[in-house]
Amino acid sequence: MAKAYVLYNPNAGHGIHEYDLASLYVALNEEIVFCDMTKSETYETALFSLKDDDYIVICGGDGTLNKFINNTEGAEIKNRIFYYPVGTGNDFAHDMRRLAGDNPFEVTECIKNLPIAEVKGHSYRVLNGVGYGIDGYCCQVGDEMKAKGNKKVNYTAIAIKGLLFNYKTTNATVTVDGKSYTYENVWLAPTMNGRYYGGGMIPTPGQNRRDKKGKLSLMVFCGASKLKTLMIFPSIFKGEHIKHTEAVFIHEGYDITVEFDRPSPLQIDGETILDVTKYRMYSVKK
Repeated sequence: MAKAYVLYNPNAGHGIHEYDLASLYVALNEEIVFCDMTKSETYETALFSLKDDDYIVICGGDGTLNKFINNTEGAEIKNRIFYYPVGTGNDFAHDMRRLAGDNPFEVTECIKNLPIAEVKGHSYRVLNGVGYGIDGYCCQVGDEMKAKGNKKVNYTAIAIKGLLFNYKTTNATVTVDGKSYTYENVWLAPTMNGRYYGGGMIPTPGQNRRDKKGKLSLMVFCGASKLKTLMIFPSIFKGEHIKHTEAVFIHEGYDITVEFDRPSPLQIDGETILDVTKYRMYSVKK
């Protein structure tokens, strides 16, 4: 009889609850082996215990799925892989037209051949996108709040306060497939593999993670006026910000580099990297 190896992150979202795990007994109707992903021995226990008809279920949010993808880089996993979204943002699930708490769905193929981000000498596979600018700043502040025991972090509120008071814009040079562009007073410069990030923002509405050649999309959101930027910002959640062509610029390509003129925090699928001056993201399909 097949077994379901459930790899879960107890810290995902506001914390994985017992009912999240208990509901899997109904959804899977299989013998289940629960594996805490925060323990170092989990991957050895799970990956080397799998029989041919066993399968893996990743239980958590975007960051949890990203950790699994990167921690198993180079491992030959022949078993089917499913995803059970119970995080806070669930941007990947949203992109796949699923909701938090939906039954586990298979992701075996769509987590293969993901684009690579190079940051500060390290390489990361990217599920949704790389956020650079005030979105990275929001993740940094959110991490600091969580470290102080605040489990409910409002990233939208952090963004608005940062936009009005704390975050300072940068100048940027972006290079897309060898062609360079320069921008001043940049607030955001994310490169996307999927459509959603940051808990529902749609920076590049035309991006398609199923593109056969792996085309990526970069958005540059810039402007000197804080008031005008604040007026445009909420429309990112509907993808309508691209109408403001005086402030929002979209580039598409397969090899994208973004360089700021001063260090800024960056996030990859919600995981923060501090003091970054440059990142590169490129497709491996093409």
